Amino acid sequence: MQKITPFLWFDNQAEEAVNFYVSVFKNSKTGTVARYGESGPGPKGSVMTIAFELDGQNFVALNGGPSFKFTEALSLMVNCEDQEEIDYFWETLTADGGKEVECGWLKDKYGLFWQVVPKILFELVQSDDPEKSERVMKAVMQMKKLDLAKLEQAAEQE
Repeated sequence: MQKITPFLWFDNQAEEAVNFYVSVFKNSKTGTVARYGESGPGPKGSVMTIAFELDGQNFVALNGGPSFKFTEALSLMVNCEDQEEIDYFWETLTADGGKEVECGWLKDKYGLFWQVVPKILFELVQSDDPEKSERVMKAVMQMKKLDLAKLEQAAEQE
């Protein structure tokens, strides 16, 4: 078991969200389910928590009621190999009510925030060349979904 496990609070759609996330990411699966009993606060027999794994990362989802919502203060970052992968995750996670935000960020239909980024992005913005880093960040700031070719082009400009 990993030392730190993200615990995601949903209103009442934890199982639906988990099934969606598991369908999006390869090497993913659902785990154990705990159900509410007589003492609630959810209806007896309904899902309280559901463990799941997304590409080797463990999570737990909770049906905790409407008290808390996700915010941009916490996001899950998806590191992508190429533009095809960026496009796949972007389109899939924004489908059916998700929203594009900016700079590679999006909000899915359950309200969870994601960053869909090329793996090379951090190498580009952490360059020893401050002008290169600035050009790449300027390009990122103008995008919603990140365009890898445009980021590489910004990095290579003289």
